[in-house]
Amino acid sequence: MKKSLGAKALVYPSPVWCIGSYDADGRPNVMTAAWAGICCSKPPAVTVALRKATYTYGNIMSTKAYTVSVPPQKYIREADYFGIASGKTVDKFEATGLTPVKAAKVNAPYVDEFPMVLECRLIHTLEIGLHTLFVGEILDVKVDDDILAENGLPDMMKLDPFLYTAENRTYHGVGDYVGKAYTNAKSF
Repeated sequence: MKKSLGAKALVYPSPVWCIGSYDADGRPNVMTAAWAGICCSKPPAVTVALRKATYTYGNIMSTKAYTVSVPPQKYIREADYFGIASGKTVDKFEATGLTPVKAAKVNAPYVDEFPMVLECRLIHTLEIGLHTLFVGEILDVKVDDDILAENGLPDMMKLDPFLYTAENRTYHGVGDYVGKAYTNAKSF
């Protein structure tokens, strides 16, 4: 029997992604967001939901662009800091020693040390309640060579991302390979 937990923003897992943006003075900013995900394949698009109170919210509204950097587990401290410090009062790149890089296709920075980045042009916003959903068209995906698999795509284990559980406020690594998609069901 399942126990009702009520209406909550609760689903496991959530990605840990770092959202890059420039402020009105051109200063690079980054924040960690877990309310995010791929939302469309054509055009390729990704969403991130932000509260209006965040510095990043205003930056994205102004520049109409953002990046999504995927941090590996070795940068858990920095990614956690990006989620608790405010760009209004601190330069997060300076504080962590990480490097902002201007994206080639959009007016937003990404984190150089993180091995995967999506460059996104804002195409839609949706006011939901406490959060605004930003939909960004992915104009480019950049990946460090050393995490690519033989097929030319990112290797999940080399990328070494981590996940977030909101209600428990915990981070978790990605688990073992369990099967090839679209082939497991062939036995039915």
